[in-house]
Amino acid sequence: MTSPCCPPASRRTFLTTVGVGGLLAGSLGAASPVHAMSRQAQAAPGGAATRPRLQPFDLADVTLLESPFLHAQRRTEAYLMALEPDRMLHNFRVNAGLKPKAAVYGGWESEPTWAEINCHGHTLGHYLSGCALAWRSTKNAEYKRRIDYIADELAACQDAADSGLVCAFPDGPRLLAAHLRGEKITGVPWYTLHKVYAGLRDGAVLADSAKCRAVLLRFADWAVVATRPLDDAAFETMLETEHGGMSEVLVDLHDMTGNADYLRLAERFAQKAVLAPLVRERDHLDGMHANTQLPKIIGYQRVWEATGKPEYRDASEFFWRTVALTRSFATGGHGENEHFFAMADFRDKVFSAKGSETCCQHNMLKLTRALFLHDPQAAYADYYERTLYNGILASQDPDSGMATYFQGARPGYMKLYHTPEDSFWCCTGTGMENHVKYRDSIYFRDDDALYVNLFVPSSVRWTDKDAVVTQETRFPDAPVTQLRWASRRPTAATLKLRHPHWSEQAVVLVNGAEMMRSSVPGRYLDVARMWRDGDRVELRLTMAVAAESAPAAPDIVAFTYGPLVLAGALGRAGLTPGSDVIINERKYGEYNNTPIDVPVLAGEPEALVAAIRPGARPLEFTVPSSSGEPVRLIPYHRIAHERYATYWQLAPSARA
Repeated sequence: MTSPCCPPASRRTFLTTVGVGGLLAGSLGAASPVHAMSRQAQAAPGGAATRPRLQPFDLADVTLLESPFLHAQRRTEAYLMALEPDRMLHNFRVNAGLKPKAAVYGGWESEPTWAEINCHGHTLGHYLSGCALAWRSTKNAEYKRRIDYIADELAACQDAADSGLVCAFPDGPRLLAAHLRGEKITGVPWYTLHKVYAGLRDGAVLADSAKCRAVLLRFADWAVVATRPLDDAAFETMLETEHGGMSEVLVDLHDMTGNADYLRLAERFAQKAVLAPLVRERDHLDGMHANTQLPKIIGYQRVWEATGKPEYRDASEFFWRTVALTRSFATGGHGENEHFFAMADFRDKVFSAKGSETCCQHNMLKLTRALFLHDPQAAYADYYERTLYNGILASQDPDSGMATYFQGARPGYMKLYHTPEDSFWCCTGTGMENHVKYRDSIYFRDDDALYVNLFVPSSVRWTDKDAVVTQETRFPDAPVTQLRWASRRPTAATLKLRHPHWSEQAVVLVNGAEMMRSSVPGRYLDVARMWRDGDRVELRLTMAVAAESAPAAPDIVAFTYGPLVLAGALGRAGLTPGSDVIINERKYGEYNNTPIDVPVLAGEPEALVAAIRPGARPLEFTVPSSSGEPVRLIPYHRIAHERYATYWQLAPSARA
């Protein structure tokens, strides 16, 4: 969401798939340059809906095996179960004239510090999405019970207010009426409402909740009627205030119902002022609030899918290339203090404690996945993998399950996590979703091929082939993965194995015999055969330490190993247990701000890479520092409860 550090008018889920149809439906080609990607997607004539080239698997058809990803899912599940729906419903009932059943939660949900952003109620929407994802993945009936209970309570609010509108920000109907009239307001009402729309959609589609569907359709019909009097100019003016992913969810509603009113409204919510420069391939993002824009771009992609109008596709593809390839940190995150900055200013921005807002990484992965389904190229999957490890998995406290807001690169700072009941930031909400949807992007399929995108211990049930494929791997501890085929009868199919850009070589073995060897990273390796029960495939990759820098600051580097960013593990000086659990995200950089001595690395990047040595355990390394004391490097996603450094300002070599 928009943090209160931003101007009031500047503030903020992509379905687990690219829309409702893709959700339940279940060769990133040769290594073509990523800048050529935009013209390789399937085009559709204007006015014709498009169909993705690939389908995702239903979350229920994918099983996570023991790994850090399953651990993270369990931590989030515990948090979802600990939260009380009646406390999240408190302000919804107040607005409907009903007596609350429990005390309201703190933070963004009720505290005066955040009153002006009017995000009360956003948590309930994220919570519904999190529970729906968790139910689809685990079929734990308690999630479904909670989803239906919340839907019943929201229906009671609609009945009591005699309106389809459900909202929790104070004096909500009056605030929305003023917004629709074009009056100046505080806060981001459509952003907040979008979270509730998305949660109800996920409850209806993922958790098969008829109760969510009924509330959702009444809520959507309210929006159609409420916005109808606005002419196009007035609507565009309204969209200058952050409005979340309204285009996306309205296209989803159109897919669910066939109601053309929802599609018309979706296109009205597709802000033309942001669309126009992107269509012309103009990067006007400097200074813009990053996560205000991201849901709009996801919405453009959905509008293209529904209408076939190419300008929406062109805008979303150009935005992705711009952000992923020219504006991102080594971790896959981007931005400083929630805003895009000119990359010429990289040197002045990179060491902020307020870099890489986690919600932005959440939404970039949703956009990446949506684009990949239509244009399955390895560059999308490579970016997804990098950001998944270094942004999403890295964002969760592995002990408590709480999440970060920013993941900045200030040397010697630490990750800060929200409290269980007194924060409820936007990133608290997306954190409820991130770690219960890991299953959604490991595998994809078309009629004949299974795409293996991520190297995660798991299995997938491929119903069309009456087969189960199980992936066994210790990746990233070891750059090898094995796939085991199980089926009742021989079956013709192709396994498409990703050869990542970070692996110079790839070797594929089938039943122990080498079948192919690749020295062209950034593509898929096709293994086509008649598969029999018990067949095994092994993919062997290579990982190496490398240094990454931005063109504007070649002497500021991050070290990587395969897709992983390596962080200097700098200890707990000045920290006490619990000091990295905070309420106020605006004070990032102020908490635990005791000055510490951060090691200095000296020399050219290539020389330092050559000097890095493996440690005693997998994925641990040491790099020499100017003091003579080596610095321990470990994967950034494993950093928790200690100070760290991901970027290093290199000093001249002593010999220079």
